[in-house]
Amino acid sequence: MSLRKTIVVAVVALSAAAFLSTSAHAAKRVKWKMHSAWGSQVPHLGWEALRFTENVTEMSGGNFTLKFFEPGALVPANEGFDAVSKGAIESAWSTAGYDVGKYPALAFFTAVPFGPGIGEMMAWIWFGGGKEISERIYGKHNIKPMHCLAIGPETSGWFRNEIKELDQLRGMKMRFFGLGARVMQRLGVSTQLLAGGDIFPALEKGVIDATEFSMPTMDIKYGFYQIAKYNYFPGWHQQVSIGTLDVNIPKHDALTAQNQKILEVACRASAMHSYAETEALNPAAMVEMGTKYGVHTMRWRDDQLAVFEQAWLDTLNEDAAKDPLFKEVADSYLGFRKEYKKWGDAQSLNATYLK
Repeated sequence: MSLRKTIVVAVVALSAAAFLSTSAHAAKRVKWKMHSAWGSQVPHLGWEALRFTENVTEMSGGNFTLKFFEPGALVPANEGFDAVSKGAIESAWSTAGYDVGKYPALAFFTAVPFGPGIGEMMAWIWFGGGKEISERIYGKHNIKPMHCLAIGPETSGWFRNEIKELDQLRGMKMRFFGLGARVMQRLGVSTQLLAGGDIFPALEKGVIDATEFSMPTMDIKYGFYQIAKYNYFPGWHQQVSIGTLDVNIPKHDALTAQNQKILEVACRASAMHSYAETEALNPAAMVEMGTKYGVHTMRWRDDQLAVFEQAWLDTLNEDAAKDPLFKEVADSYLGFRKEYKKWGDAQSLNATYLK
């Protein structure tokens, strides 16, 4: 073979090898759709969704991407469950509290009235059996729930007028979330669960009289202060709130072990980052509510908090008696809290703040 022919053959061989290598590399690339229950501009909830997708892309070297879709772009805000279950989309950034219409017990995996802080909550979910129960429930629907999001304590309501006595709540129509809604119902409040973007129009039109949603950074963004000037603390119903990346199980199982690990690591990083961010930004936002928007920051009296707590305990016992799954999850949660109590009590301390 002449030198010229040898060079031509070599070039062709190298080109073919490069093409095959590129094709194989491209074949390994995975592109998922990720529906979000919250808009990309919503502090913490939406911000962290974008950060999570960026982390997955970066850690995978661009070979695994989750494309963020705003609420309503693929499915309505709170309806990611069915879309993921059917495999219409690979994943949804959401929270178990939006799925209580299917299983009321799922509310435990988001927030529990008069419940723990983030340390105890995540200890139960990740190490105390909570994750396994959650995966079994969602697994019936081809969904793997990954606990990727955590935010700090919320406020417990925006009201048009000062609430001097809890009797004023009776007959009120209010947007309320999760297990806390059951408590409010016991106090005579008519509750409904609305997506974040639907709350202000409902307040404005008088469809609801009051609302809770989240915390100052987010609530300012939604503009509740324009209608309701009395914001109540503490967030007895949500001292910590957990969100999930809900993943279609067949799609998850088809991932390489490396991409599965990337999802897990990115999830846990997001949970810590989002919680710390809420704690960092809300003090200033709380001050801004008063100085810039004229919001009255109010606190429930101890006797009023005792009424909320008793209503929660009554709800807990009542719902556990009629719903075996609710009882199973409650028993797991309460059993962990009982075991944790000695440690928690021994370490409890009133915080010291400099004046």
